[in-house]
Amino acid sequence: MSDSPKEPRPYYHLINGIRGFALLNMLLFHFSYDIFMIFGADPNWYRKTWVHVWQQCICITFLFLSGIAWHFGHNNLRKGLLLNLLGLVITGVTLVFLPSETVWFGILNGIGCATLLLCLMDKLIPKGRPAVELGLSLLLFLLFRQVSDGYLGLFGMQWITLPEALYRTKFLVILGFPYPGFRSSDYFPILPWSFLVMAGYWFWELVSPYEKWREFFQMQVPIFSTLGRRTIWIYMLHQPVLYGIAYGVNSLLK
Repeated sequence: MSDSPKEPRPYYHLINGIRGFALLNMLLFHFSYDIFMIFGADPNWYRKTWVHVWQQCICITFLFLSGIAWHFGHNNLRKGLLLNLLGLVITGVTLVFLPSETVWFGILNGIGCATLLLCLMDKLIPKGRPAVELGLSLLLFLLFRQVSDGYLGLFGMQWITLPEALYRTKFLVILGFPYPGFRSSDYFPILPWSFLVMAGYWFWELVSPYEKWREFFQMQVPIFSTLGRRTIWIYMLHQPVLYGIAYGVNSLLK
């Protein structure tokens, strides 16, 4: 007797749809950055509150979704290593061709390291209380939100001042302790951002047992779901293309 065929594994299109929407916003943001900051159309653009909120919403979406998507990875160890390698490629390219905007430990490295940490966490932490772990991950993300500024706290309140010695060692930059004079045009250290990725992981652990939630995430979003499936390669290629377009626009407007 032959085995009965297995049911096809459900595909959660909405996750890619949300990622695709964030990707489109990222493209618009980076093009605006090139026009206003690199080519000087408005040197104060990046300091505006709404620009900061826009940028943070994009980044938070990517990182939270990466925690959800961890559950669907076939080889997350390889994925984490690949993301770190691609992050180093971004560092090398920006260092050579645009040194004033060099990326040191950018979002690909941040997600890559968080992915590797999840490989360890998935084996060590019991999964019986996902709501607790989700709440704790979000709390730790908020608590460590200002670690790069030298303190821990919530909602702008400074609770614990961290030792200055942590910010004198260059290799601790990847943890979230930048040394004096450190600058990166895209900086997503392990602290606090890995906690946000972990929050995405626990969110899926919390909602996936419920059929209605699983059905909800199977909803397709035209164009965005397709775009979201190609995020990594679009990310790798988009900046040279956008920079070239911005250069052309800037030349025409002179």
